Amino acid sequence: MTRLLTTVSTIIALSLPALASATIWNIDPEHSNIGFKVRHLMISNVKGNFEKHKGVVEINDQDITKSRVEVSIDTASINTNVQKRDDHLRSAEFFDVAKYPTMTFVSKKIAKAGNDKLNVTGDLTLHGITREVVLDVEGPTGESKDPWGVIRRGAVAGTKINRKDFGLVWNKALETGGVAVGDEITITLEIEMIKGK
Repeated sequence: MTRLLTTVSTIIALSLPALASATIWNIDPEHSNIGFKVRHLMISNVKGNFEKHKGVVEINDQDITKSRVEVSIDTASINTNVQKRDDHLRSAEFFDVAKYPTMTFVSKKIAKAGNDKLNVTGDLTLHGITREVVLDVEGPTGESKDPWGVIRRGAVAGTKINRKDFGLVWNKALETGGVAVGDEITITLEIEMIKGK
């Protein structure tokens, strides 16, 4: 019995440093951008972003693979700088923001992919559908103190999804062939984080 208690105590003691090393970082929406681009009329790209989002990153510097990411995005905050197009994207033909006001990403696996690079696998929930996606991440950077004493870190991430996988299937055929909106969406996240207290 004594040996069992000693073993359990040792396991707990060994696990404490790993738990203690995880630091909470809150995504700063004022200095972050979640953007996307999609093919338009088969000849160019339309770009946009989501202006309202929030998230928490738990960074374990002793073992970065034990870190965690959780992000929530307000779908109604979509902005492509064209009001008519944004209203269409908010409608039931696309994001249906009245029914699905948020999209979320929750990580479930993180793997190293080279110097200062990570593959972050997680569940993306969009338009009521959840699919696994992989974010290619550069960072996180080291800590930096801004002029007001706030500790910050940054990271850049990207991935590509097929919008039809998430039930976003609206399109129009073109007389010249092809369709009005491409299926592949390129997503880029430029994130600045503030150290939690």
